[in-house]
Amino acid sequence: MNLRHLTFRLLEVYVTVVRTGSVTAAARQLHLTQPTVSQQLKRLAETVAEPLFLSLGSKLELTDTGRELYRTALDVTGRFADFQDYLAEQRGGHRGRFSIALVNTAQYVLPRVLGPYSHAFPDVDMTVHIGNRQQLLDRFERQLDDIYVFSHPPSSGHALAARFLRNPLVMLVPAQHPLAQSDRVSVEALLTERLLQREPGSATRMLFESWLHSRGLQWSNVLQMASNEAIRVGVASGMGVAVMSRHALPEAHPGVVILPVEGFPIESHWHFIIRRDRRLPHAARGFLEYAAGSLEQCLPAEYLCNEVAELFTQTSAGKG
Repeated sequence: MNLRHLTFRLLEVYVTVVRTGSVTAAARQLHLTQPTVSQQLKRLAETVAEPLFLSLGSKLELTDTGRELYRTALDVTGRFADFQDYLAEQRGGHRGRFSIALVNTAQYVLPRVLGPYSHAFPDVDMTVHIGNRQQLLDRFERQLDDIYVFSHPPSSGHALAARFLRNPLVMLVPAQHPLAQSDRVSVEALLTERLLQREPGSATRMLFESWLHSRGLQWSNVLQMASNEAIRVGVASGMGVAVMSRHALPEAHPGVVILPVEGFPIESHWHFIIRRDRRLPHAARGFLEYAAGSLEQCLPAEYLCNEVAELFTQTSAGKG
């Protein structure tokens, strides 16, 4: 093994293959042929003198050595990207790139921060990914993004989290529901209703099921639906009742009533998440610094819980 034969290009190809999940996709992104990418991977494995992949099939699987090399390659390529950003900053501009991944419900509020940030820093290349909790957990494990937004942080020692917004869950019923005008309702009075909810793994669903379990209750009549919008329309149409983030409701929500159920709203928070074991690009840190100082101007004050600056304290402590 002679690591002096490792080149930046080899590491760049390797990172792209792992990130995209296939040789074909990596070749397309790098504007190379598939045989060229495969040859680069072969050279890399020969240089390391250890197998890097368990499988290069439809689902790419890394060996332990492959995962460690991936972490190292991310650090090396990240430092070169930061150096490029540094040179740009030296020339007087605010440039760089970062990727942020949001759980579905966060798309109702994060654009209020991302929009003003984009106007303030137009030369920052920002990529936004939106998905359900399981999709984001997968992205987090594969280290595909720089910042993540979860309502429940991953249970990983690599995750650093800071709350920034309260995310109250409310009970919705059709406007014509017999209990719609009640001052106070017990959840037991609703258990015979059909419950409209998201897919298994949804943070809202997980939290509500945990809330029910803590009270020794179970909801048996359940209908799964694909999106918050479908659920809201379903409730308004009389299909059933639902538990949803208050932020997923427009200010005017005809046909739907927030029912004052005992124990509601169920409190949760959205968090910004970064990885403890990965360097944060300058542009990603710049966005978080902007958010720490601007949330009060971008988001409703009644829901704010701005602890973003604590991320920097945690990061600094981890370096000590």
